Amino acid sequence: MTLTKIRTAAASSLAAAGLLFTLAACSTPAATQPTTSAPVSSATSSSSAASEPCAGVKVIVDSGALKPSAADTSVCVPVDAKTPASKVLDEAKVETVGTTQYPTELVCRVNGVPAADLDIKHKGGTYKEECSGMPAAFAYWALWVKPASGDWAYAQEGLATLQVSPGESLELLYTVDGAPAAPAA
Repeated sequence: MTLTKIRTAAASSLAAAGLLFTLAACSTPAATQPTTSAPVSSATSSSSAASEPCAGVKVIVDSGALKPSAADTSVCVPVDAKTPASKVLDEAKVETVGTTQYPTELVCRVNGVPAADLDIKHKGGTYKEECSGMPAAFAYWALWVKPASGDWAYAQEGLATLQVSPGESLELLYTVDGAPAAPAA
């Protein structure tokens, strides 16, 4: 089976589980994407940052079903133009860890969550994320993007290739058994 057929079959399976963004990180970026990024200055964090307007990119980490979590944050990262999502997360001091098999294509942990020793409760029992291969289809970090005026949508690319623009929001949301199904408004 060719890599393209494997990706197509995997994308069909993963899309239903909300993991399409993780596979998309393996794809080639669109030819129209810029090769340079705008300078990024220091991120500003605030307890009310989620409701305040952001002139740059609003970065949200929501541990969803694992609440409460110290990983949760909402930060505005000033940018002037399209900027790699990975760079925006770095400026927001959001640490992502991939898996052994997919070190840059997947997000397994965000700011240390879920911890390796955490029992994640799901409909089938409990699960511990080892970050060795593909995360479980029932417990994973999903990457979401929201335009300045619009609705949340799954990112169509992974952190390695996704570009975000001023006024957009970027959210990493942890989902267990399909809940939460989407970021809060």
